[in-house]
Amino acid sequence: ASVARECVCVCLQACFFRLLCFIPTGFPVISVDSQRSTDNITIRQGDTAVIRCYVDDKVSKVAWLNRSNIIFAGEDKWSLDPRVELVTQGQLEYSLRIQKVDVFDEGPYTCSIQTKQQPKTSQVYLIVQVPPIIYKVSDDIIVNEGSNVTLTCLANGRPDPSITWRLLNPSAEALDVGEYLEISGIVRSQAGRYECKASNDVSTPDVKYVSVVVNYPPYIKDVRSSETPVGQAGVLHCEASAVPQPEFEWYRDERRLSSSQSVSIQISGSRTLLVVANVTEDDYGNYTCVATNRLGIHNASVFLYKPGTGRDINASGCACQSFWLLLLSVLSALLKC
Repeated sequence: ASVARECVCVCLQACFFRLLCFIPTGFPVISVDSQRSTDNITIRQGDTAVIRCYVDDKVSKVAWLNRSNIIFAGEDKWSLDPRVELVTQGQLEYSLRIQKVDVFDEGPYTCSIQTKQQPKTSQVYLIVQVPPIIYKVSDDIIVNEGSNVTLTCLANGRPDPSITWRLLNPSAEALDVGEYLEISGIVRSQAGRYECKASNDVSTPDVKYVSVVVNYPPYIKDVRSSETPVGQAGVLHCEASAVPQPEFEWYRDERRLSSSQSVSIQISGSRTLLVVANVTEDDYGNYTCVATNRLGIHNASVFLYKPGTGRDINASGCACQSFWLLLLSVLSALLKC
């Protein structure tokens, strides 16, 4: 097969040089120095490439070829491409200029010379680099906590671009490298905006973003109240973390409360306030805040207390105090024994 290819190349070159004999001699008689190995020229897509060919006055014919296609023969243009033109400064240069280079321009270009002694060629291989372009990226998604998530980012470019991922949280640490980002058992702290960056050093990286929302059940993270004398308004505060945002309810002794002349329930996002107007002795005691969404439910207790009762302002404090009271009761019973 290699022998056959060599025979074809020899035949094509012989045919070309026979063809040169019929080209008029309107161009100055010049030539390249000597036959050389192929050089590479690297150019970015959209830029202008100039492929140089320097000659002297010992030549009878000269031409430019791309593969087996003649582009110029002497000063006669054979190519129909308007982007291609000759650069002939004086009699020592016979260069080729290609404007707005594209990927289909990549390949070998040959400056071919016919002298009285022998034909000579100077070949250049044009390499076209393409800036990275992300052509497909995952849509924004909403998932439940614990789900497995795959984010996709596909890009083109020459050379092939490198794909990197980051979660744009305060640390913005780099994640996996590659077209696919796998997240097993996603948790709420992994929610946020993910950055996909494609880079190949040809130009500035291409960047796209994917927003990931992680749903999770409510968790009441803060309940509190303050000392409230009789006759004043008592305020109970409850705050929950949840996605989607929770709905709130307030209970007193297993009785669901609703806004009335004596009680006002205010809800703002993930917070709720229970305001007891004109507190009486009967209003003191335990209240329960309940937060719900479609993924779950959570509740916590908070006390409305009057000054001097010694109760803490939050549920954890109340639980801690109850624990010590229970412990003291047990110790007292043991001492009596």
